[in-house]
Amino acid sequence: MAKGDKDLEKPIVKNELTTPESRSTDNEDSESNQEQLLDIGEHYLVRRVDDSWRPAEIIQTRYHASESCYEYYVHYVGCDRRLDEWVPRHRIMSDRFDGCEQSSNNSDHLLTDKSGRKITRNQKRKHDEINHVQKTYAEMDPTTAALEKEHEAITKVKYIDRIQFGKYEIDTWYFSPYPEEYGKQSKLFICEYCLKYMRLEKTFRFHLADCPQRQPQGTEIYRKGTIAIFEADGKEHKLYCQNLCLLAKLFLDHKTLYFDIEQFLFYTLCEVDKDGAHLVGYFSKEKDSPEGNNVACILTLPPFQRQGYGKLLIAFSYELSRLEKVVGSPEKPLSDLGKLSYRSYWSYVILEVLSVTRGILSIKDLSLMTGIAPTDIISTLQSMNMVKYWKGQHVVCVTPKMVSEQLASSHFKKPRLTIDPTAIRWTPPIKQGPSAKVKK
Repeated sequence: MAKGDKDLEKPIVKNELTTPESRSTDNEDSESNQEQLLDIGEHYLVRRVDDSWRPAEIIQTRYHASESCYEYYVHYVGCDRRLDEWVPRHRIMSDRFDGCEQSSNNSDHLLTDKSGRKITRNQKRKHDEINHVQKTYAEMDPTTAALEKEHEAITKVKYIDRIQFGKYEIDTWYFSPYPEEYGKQSKLFICEYCLKYMRLEKTFRFHLADCPQRQPQGTEIYRKGTIAIFEADGKEHKLYCQNLCLLAKLFLDHKTLYFDIEQFLFYTLCEVDKDGAHLVGYFSKEKDSPEGNNVACILTLPPFQRQGYGKLLIAFSYELSRLEKVVGSPEKPLSDLGKLSYRSYWSYVILEVLSVTRGILSIKDLSLMTGIAPTDIISTLQSMNMVKYWKGQHVVCVTPKMVSEQLASSHFKKPRLTIDPTAIRWTPPIKQGPSAKVKK
């Protein structure tokens, strides 16, 4: 019996060592050990989510434990950084891509369209704005280029790929300086009411059941139908406003406030239903801006974009400026999406004024009537070829026919959402003079 038992044991051990599964595992381990990481800084052709191939630079690598593979953080050459993403190895071509030849070809056709026709530099600028073409360092002045390089180095890699916000799972666009234990998570869970952020879905579910808030912090200063706007002072609601800035930075590449927020006011736009006031977007502004800016940062969250909320926020900022009896302008530089929204808003407001006004109007007159800064009016009229520089000053050159044609075009549709000034419950704050500050 003992001998028989030993004979039975032998084939069992032998079979365990030679199973196909074992051989497969050995081969996979061998292949993974032999896999070479791609070099950071090199360029490859990368397949995007729309199945198109674009040249991209390898920025960073990381090991994806759940998928047992490496991922690469890539920047698509010539595209806005919000398109940067983590991609698996199978979406990257094996051979390096030499971008020198393509760069020279691009420079040769810099001022031609797809059909080969010549286009003006103004047309190219509009094309670049609409298609989010990123400026090269050579196209910037030295100071701006140096600041851009420093900013890019700090915010180069985005680790948070998406967030759960209310009922929406949202893909993020940019790096945001969340604390390290949260900032390296691929997904973050954020309460849409108090903006507390969490790493685990289980914690998030418990929080939703216990969170007492059902609206943003601050005072409600506007309500029209289901739309409400709240004002929060960065000094009084510091933690909430910090969390709002961290959330916004996931979708804004520039102009962020992290901790120095006490000198700012925050205006949150919400859609209200039976469950509460759901955050749609916001803008912030300095309590006392030396440059006369009425907006510092402005954002509409991605699920609510292209629905008129951005222009509603812009319109509200100008309504507040009118109540303060000042002319306002957003802080520069604007993001590419911000430029499009503001240019569209300015164009419509200016054309509306011109359509009902007869006689001669100066830039100053337009500024007083609209609350828009003269420099913004000039740039907007220039984009529509309605202003000329004559004898040292800008002169509005427009006919009723030109105005009606512009308003009839598809570019200047009436905003879907508008502000009702009678629904605003807000009075301008009393600004202290230098003597009052000393007496404190």
